[in-house]
Amino acid sequence: MTSTEFNVEQAVAGRYSAASKKTEAALCCPVDYDAQWLTAIPAELIRRDYGCGDPAKYVQSGDHVLDLGSGGGKICYIASQVVGPEGQITGVDMNDDMLSLARQFQGQVIENIGWDNVSFRKGRIQDLKLDLEQLEEYLKTSPAHDANSWVAAEQQADTLRHTSPMIANEGVDVVVSNCVLNLVKNEDRIQLFNEIFRVLKPGGRAVISDIVSNGPVPQHLQDDATLWSGCISGAFEEHAFANAFTNAGFVSVEILVRQNEPWQTVEGIEFRSMTIRAWKHHKPQTPDTVNLSDDNCCDPNGNCC
Repeated sequence: MTSTEFNVEQAVAGRYSAASKKTEAALCCPVDYDAQWLTAIPAELIRRDYGCGDPAKYVQSGDHVLDLGSGGGKICYIASQVVGPEGQITGVDMNDDMLSLARQFQGQVIENIGWDNVSFRKGRIQDLKLDLEQLEEYLKTSPAHDANSWVAAEQQADTLRHTSPMIANEGVDVVVSNCVLNLVKNEDRIQLFNEIFRVLKPGGRAVISDIVSNGPVPQHLQDDATLWSGCISGAFEEHAFANAFTNAGFVSVEILVRQNEPWQTVEGIEFRSMTIRAWKHHKPQTPDTVNLSDDNCCDPNGNCC
């Protein structure tokens, strides 16, 4: 558990709100996306969206895709084209400025690709049952101004989780995320992976690109708000990243891409991008088998040649 003195969510929200309005070039590592999908997406949106991988390349026609931490919507709009009009894309983000950026260009993207299959929801990715926009509607008429009204708001949030969950059980074919899980505070991560497992259909898969480290991140780095919001301090150790999926109930974990050269090195610790695919139920392979990309040689524990 982190002992950080700053508020992780506030640090992340502040930095990404600023990055939604003005491009921050070094916020995450460069990614080469398939150019054929980018022509339908406005350049302004592309410049203000951030990531460390391309999980959208692993979705298929007709998939219902959930993008965790969808930001400016680039991955959603790429996946929208891949899955086609029969598919469905849901982006979840809690940052109002990023949601505004994603929704700002939605009509233009629809016109460019010819169909409308993307929606954006406001929520915390570790609490996918709670639609924060529904809760905000309640708070407009019943604001939390004292302890009793705060308790009532908590009760309303719990009611919403049960009566109208934002993301239902077992309704998603693929959960994707691009450099966002590392921004979630440590004490919420078990719940985060359990939520990913909950929303996937039997046989569904998670395809997650994130930043990993080759060793533990010391506490003084975890206590640095700038490094945390910059995808450094919250990075998973490689073996811990894979183990988080198996601990949540996934039966197979594959390392699809592992960046050979580190994106950054801080105090001798290497930080690099990794993309993992994890299956909710057995696919036609032995559990824990790892499919290796052409330029990588890694096992589930992150040991690479």
